[in-house]
Amino acid sequence: MPVCPALTDAELMAAHRAGDRDAFGLLAGRYTHGMWKVAVRTLDHPEDAADAVQEALVAAFRWAGSYRGEASVRTWLYRIVVNACIDRIRLERRRPTVPLLDTDQPGGRSDPATELATRMAVDDALLELTVEQRLAVLLVDMQGCPVAEAAEILEVPVGTVKSRCARGRARLAVLLGHLREEDS
Repeated sequence: MPVCPALTDAELMAAHRAGDRDAFGLLAGRYTHGMWKVAVRTLDHPEDAADAVQEALVAAFRWAGSYRGEASVRTWLYRIVVNACIDRIRLERRRPTVPLLDTDQPGGRSDPATELATRMAVDDALLELTVEQRLAVLLVDMQGCPVAEAAEILEVPVGTVKSRCARGRARLAVLLGHLREEDS
């Protein structure tokens, strides 16, 4: 029986585990964009982010049987992509490479040059944060995850996410203060 796209995440996961060939594709389609946004901001390179998301989806597909349902499917998928990003960061520390130029183009904005300069400044500032602070800020402030869900994804207490966000935001305020001055 074909899967209905209106099924819940848990129902799609159960259908996938029962052998439905379309269920995981529908499930992944719901979260791939959000997973990519976390990965690209964490890794700063679209190619690395795409690889991390692909690795995460392959791992989720293969290990769906290990999903216990204690967290939402979204949280489980985000945790897998966060782990893939952390693995890539660790690998990069052992084997540094020359970064590729970012080829993303802003779309539909009134001043593309200003938008691009702002995005580059934010991306550069995010890279100045510790990985832990960057992931907390990305999940809570940029992806809109509730703090409790971010804590589940990062496998740390809620208070730790709050403190990482506070420290990260304070650091970003200093690093991006020049943008506020330019708006005046």
